[in-house]
Amino acid sequence: MDCPSEENLLRMKLGVFTEIKNLEFDISNRRLAVFHTGKIDQIENAIAELKLGEKRISTELSGQTTFAENTSQRKLLWKVLLINFAFFIIEMTTGIFSKSMGLIADSLDMLADSFVYGISLFAVGGSMIRKKRVAKMAGYFQIGLAVFGFAEVIRRFMTSDSIPDFSTMILVSVLALIANGFCLYILQKSKNKNEAHIKASMIFTSNDVIINSGVILAAMLVYWLNSNKPDLIIGTIVFVLVIQGAFRILKLSK
Repeated sequence: MDCPSEENLLRMKLGVFTEIKNLEFDISNRRLAVFHTGKIDQIENAIAELKLGEKRISTELSGQTTFAENTSQRKLLWKVLLINFAFFIIEMTTGIFSKSMGLIADSLDMLADSFVYGISLFAVGGSMIRKKRVAKMAGYFQIGLAVFGFAEVIRRFMTSDSIPDFSTMILVSVLALIANGFCLYILQKSKNKNEAHIKASMIFTSNDVIINSGVILAAMLVYWLNSNKPDLIIGTIVFVLVIQGAFRILKLSK
């Protein structure tokens, strides 16, 4: 489990097994504890199909039969989801008006994070069919937006398109950086910061901070070089990350 999104991948894959009572993830140590009844062969085969480098460490009896949902953890993830989705709208809107592919690409990265959190939160208590449908729609929608973004980047590379408004790029990216910094702060201060979902959110948010900084750097280069190329380059890099995330989401629908 090298990537936090693999946790959702495993949850979706194993969600069909009524024998499974609970899953406990330890991403940092690449371990998964499966609380189940009955035989484990089918569960292990399902995990093996994902090709994540699985290996059974041990099997032992457990007296634990009830598993309480952590309400405070869900509320925390809701906050992070809403902040990400709000900045998706802000960056997409300002990116279009300022003609910045960096902001548009970053907005899709925010949307990608929202999808990952949303699939995990909205699907709780829903049917497996519903979960897979949500994952499939989210994945294809994200790929469609990213492909459109790539086409626009190529068009702007080949034409003498206008230079993006670097001041808008910097202002919005700084606000997004502050928002992601706040998310990272509340996640680190959480009493549940060692839980898998929280760790996953912290990694996503840390990546967002790096991307925000990249867009700010691109905006400075746009100003210094009087060229739209730095904006197009950072946009391309982020679009690649968005498509990679979309394919991970699509794996959840299989």
